[in-house]
Amino acid sequence: MTRDSVENLCAAIRHQVGDGRRPWPPVLGLVTLLVVTLTYLRRHRVQAELAETFDVSQSTISRAISAVTPLLGNVLEDHIPTVEDVDAQRRHIIDGTLLPCRSWASQPGLHSKQHRKTEVNVQVACTLDGSLAWVSRPFEGRLHDFH
Repeated sequence: MTRDSVENLCAAIRHQVGDGRRPWPPVLGLVTLLVVTLTYLRRHRVQAELAETFDVSQSTISRAISAVTPLLGNVLEDHIPTVEDVDAQRRHIIDGTLLPCRSWASQPGLHSKQHRKTEVNVQVACTLDGSLAWVSRPFEGRLHDFH
């Protein structure tokens, strides 16, 4: 992501939170916390490793990711392509991917016995040049693509 994209996301998050209390740890600032969260979500780096990189504790990284992720989801929700956005005149590549997620005891369907971890299954369609055209709602990780 470009610096402008990160700054725009920060502005949108600040606008969403308003003048109220910040739900994230203030030690690194929102821009750095957003970069940490995006890095964690994109590369699934270990929190202890991120803590070393940014010279803070692992618990600070954990609190930051927990606070910023739902805010980021709320800000980007209107920008996620839906099936209605798919251009029927173009060719698309459709594939599924498994995304790791936290393990919730109340959600046993997220645990994939085949992969032996907790994850969600998301179907994605993109154009032949790689532009994202559609993302499905998440399915339980125990469900396969054909389901």
